[in-house]
Amino acid sequence: MATKKAWGGRFKKKTASSVESFTESISFDSRLYKYDIEGSIAHTTMLAKCKLLTTGEKNAIIKGLKGILKDIETGKFKFKAEHEDIHMNIESALVKRIGDVAKKLHTARSRNDQISLDLRLWARDQIQEIITIILNLQQEIVTKAKPVWNGILPGFTHLQHAQPVLVGHYFLAYVEMFERDRTRLVDCLKRLNQSPIGACALGGTTLDTNPEITSKLLGFASTFNNSLDVVSDRDFCLEYASALSIISMHLSRFCEEWIIWSSQEFDFLDIDDSYCTGSSIMPQKKNPDILELIRGKCGRVYGNLFSLLTLMKGLPLSYNRDMQEDKEPIFDSSDTVKNCLSILKELINKTALKLENMENSCRKGFLDATVLAEYLVEKGVPFREAHEIVGRLVGVCSKNGKELSDVSLEDFKGHSSFIGKDVYRVLGVKNYIKQFKSHGSTSPGSVKKQISAWERKLKKLMAC
Repeated sequence: MATKKAWGGRFKKKTASSVESFTESISFDSRLYKYDIEGSIAHTTMLAKCKLLTTGEKNAIIKGLKGILKDIETGKFKFKAEHEDIHMNIESALVKRIGDVAKKLHTARSRNDQISLDLRLWARDQIQEIITIILNLQQEIVTKAKPVWNGILPGFTHLQHAQPVLVGHYFLAYVEMFERDRTRLVDCLKRLNQSPIGACALGGTTLDTNPEITSKLLGFASTFNNSLDVVSDRDFCLEYASALSIISMHLSRFCEEWIIWSSQEFDFLDIDDSYCTGSSIMPQKKNPDILELIRGKCGRVYGNLFSLLTLMKGLPLSYNRDMQEDKEPIFDSSDTVKNCLSILKELINKTALKLENMENSCRKGFLDATVLAEYLVEKGVPFREAHEIVGRLVGVCSKNGKELSDVSLEDFKGHSSFIGKDVYRVLGVKNYIKQFKSHGSTSPGSVKKQISAWERKLKKLMAC
């Protein structure tokens, strides 16, 4: 027997089975069940307060909805494709459970404002969950940095040796990146935290309702101002997907770096065997597959964002069925980024840093060239002249296989009479590191201060 559609009053033919299969969304929007029921309970409460339901009707509907929730969470509930989506699956089950009174639940409500509500409630929870995961990752990075903060490694530009930096300074750069990600999500929360329920299909309702009641019951900061806008708005999905894409980009950058660092050419770190895989043919291989997969999944998250942007770009007001296609991309991005953040935290914890190799690598590339130029500036030499002098010295040293600290004072003076024997106090990466003074630099004092500051900040944020 064909299922009677909630919208089937004007139709004389039953829906083709191929159409039911093509148009169903329950295969992916079933995960919204908790939010759909939560929204329906709040809506029922509002209808009763507005005298559109009796107290008895309200109690029967809410009891029925809670029973369905329990059945879903215990695995007893069977979702059916012929009921199309999460809304109609729950509504049809409610009618079967409590009878015709269940048909009053959809008073002053459309699936248009209902799905917007479900998505907002889901996104709100997802964002708060990811914020917590980011904080945990930041905490892990700071914990990793603290005991080795004063180790020295080469900093790179263009993937070429540039200046020495402290290990703590390196790690804190990623803490800063993820902090921007966290605050972007906080901002996203502010804009999505607006209740759409009560907008109905697009123009509102002629019934005497009070959307403010529903909004407060569901913990929204405000209710909608324009019904036409709110039922067709997916900006909050786009903004969330964009924030997830930036997070994924930061994760990919980190992973790219550690993939390089784990190679024999760099050998800066050793990832625990339990977080690596091997080769099916080469017995010696230890591959950083977790890092490579996180890097690869960045493209997937980007693709989901572009899918959503493309989906929305040509839609006239208000709701269009195209918007059914918004869920799978945003669900996938959210799941993907959560998994990547969590597994990276574990991997960082299980990775050993090879500090001696990092410092030894600093002997290549004349990392102290800039400090020599700044030494000359302090002696009164214009920076461009100092730059040229040091450039010539680097050329000579490179040709002769020497470091700048190997150059004799006599040879130094042959390039500039401003160079004195005090030059050796700034040359070499350990001496160079001590010379940094500027705000936010890799100076020991600055890095140590920033680690302490992040420890305090994260402790406060994680306590909220």
